[in-house]
Amino acid sequence: MQLNLNKPICFFDLETTGVNISQDRIVEISILKVFPDGKEESRTWLVNPEMPIPKEVTAIHGISDADVADKPIFKELAKEVHNMIKDSDLGGFNSNRFDIPLLAEEMLRAEMDFDMKSRVAVDVQTIFHKMEQRTLSAAYKFYCNKDLDGAHSAEADTRATYEVLKAQVEKYDEIENNTKFLAEFSSRKNFADFAGFIAYNKKGEECFSFGKHKGKLVTEVLDKEPGYFGWLLNADFPLYTKKVLTAIKLRSLNNKLS
Repeated sequence: MQLNLNKPICFFDLETTGVNISQDRIVEISILKVFPDGKEESRTWLVNPEMPIPKEVTAIHGISDADVADKPIFKELAKEVHNMIKDSDLGGFNSNRFDIPLLAEEMLRAEMDFDMKSRVAVDVQTIFHKMEQRTLSAAYKFYCNKDLDGAHSAEADTRATYEVLKAQVEKYDEIENNTKFLAEFSSRKNFADFAGFIAYNKKGEECFSFGKHKGKLVTEVLDKEPGYFGWLLNADFPLYTKKVLTAIKLRSLNNKLS
């Protein structure tokens, strides 16, 4: 079967130096671009993370410092990656909570703009967990009746993710074959930023989801406590979260002037 697409979708997977979205870096990225007519385009890059890869992380994905020593840094690849995904929705396995936020950080560090305003994201793991509660290897075996050879290599995981999603759509009558439904079904909570520090309330207003101002409107907090904005920008929050906060503050200032 084919996915019912109204635009291309890029399934992608990252291998990284760790799981800290703000601090860790990409060491491998694989993208499988699927077009509405079923045509596919695939690219995989090894990336020099400009930092040591911990031995315990190398033990998981098999990529060592020596493997990436002579590879391009992400900033040198950012334009090529951007050109591949710029017209596409995104798909991945645990991508809403990890791969997309970390990719956004790398893009912003490379001075490439990144946002999700014109695309949706389909998280195959969320669909899987809602329906079966397992891992990618188990999902691949369950839905495709295949063993996942090369698990934790970006290319193998990317291909498996695409095949699992197609099998999920085919298996469950309640899952519609369009990316808008799949994105909504695979989303966990409605956040303004990827990392989940700024959530939307029932009225669609941005609220803090952490700390002493949890549940309060961002605009009200920044208005009553201006120093909090400066603290947020200087603290160890993801770049994309800071970008969203800055946009909210500018929007609030423009509303006051108009």
